[in-house]
Formats: sequence, structure tokens, C-alpha cells
Amino acid sequence: MKGIYAGSYDPPTNGHLWMIAQGARLFCKFYVAVGQNAQKEYSFTMDERIQMLEELCARFKNVEVVHFENKFLVKYAESIGVDYILRGIRNEKDYTYERSMRYVNGNMTDTIQTLFMMSPRNLVEVSSSLVKGLVGSDDWEQVVREYVPDTVYHKMLSKFGPIHLQHTRRRILEKIE
Repeated sequence: MKGIYAGSYDPPTNGHLWMIAQGARLFCKFYVAVGQNAQKEYSFTMDERIQMLEELCARFKNVEVVHFENKFLVKYAESIGVDYILRGIRNEKDYTYERSMRYVNGNMTDTIQTLFMMSPRNLVEVSSSLVKGLVGSDDWEQVVREYVPDTVYHKMLSKFGPIHLQHTRRRILEKIE
């Protein structure tokens, strides 16, 4: 059986890593698919996100990091012979959205099923949006550390470190004046 877990992974979080570990346990072959949406602005490039995920997934022998764009996930999954789409559920909002997507996917193909997995309590609030929203506040480095794997943390420090923050603050002040 083959499974796939897709997201933008901007950046990958401990929640993503937990889901990847579960998928690696469940499936003989498991794909971690990085999606690209042309209408979305990313903090990390596609290459950076793939690189981080490849480092995180290296310990799982049955996991392969792939990417897709301008395709529905279910159609991409069908093109590589996937049997199941694995989706994480953190809360009611996630469930409502993912249930709708499952029905839409079912309308496109009946050969791929969606499996929902509930996040453990300690990861319920973790999301890429939350992590990115913390960057820039005083001591953000210590707070973000709790929500992302080491690889991602070090990448964030190099990308959003003090020099970047000074530049960003200067641009904000210039706009205000």
C-alpha cells in the first residue's frame, strides 16, 4: 500500500513530523508531497522546503519527498499510484475542511481513499502559520524552538535572524513615516 501526505510545509513543524512518522509506519511506500500554490506567498522557497523535508525524512527508508504544482492532490496521487491520502486533524475547523476535501476528491476518483489522523494533544495548536507569526517578536527564537525540528529551527535562525529583523523593522518604520 502507498500513502501520501501533502502540505506547503512553510515551514515544516513538529506536527508535520509526527504525521510523517505515522505515515511511515502505516504504509510500505509513503510520499511527503510539497505543494506549490501560485497565489500563495511563501517564506521558504520550494527548494528550501524540499531540502528541510529530505533531511527530516532521511531516517525513514520508505519515505520519499516529492513536489507538485498546478494539480489537485488527488490527481497527482493517482498519477503515482497512491492508495491513500493521509490528512491530519487538529480541531473541528480542520475536520470540516478535510471532510469537504475528501468528498471533492471522491468525486474526482474512487480509487483513492482519505484517512484522517488526529494529532496528539501536545501538537494540536502547532501550525506553520503559528510558527511564522511568532517570528519577529522579542525572544521569538526561544518560543519557536518548541514547535519545529532542529533542522527547521536552524534554517529559520539563518533566514530570519537579527540582521533580517533589523531590515524588516527599518522598512516598517519607513512606511509609517
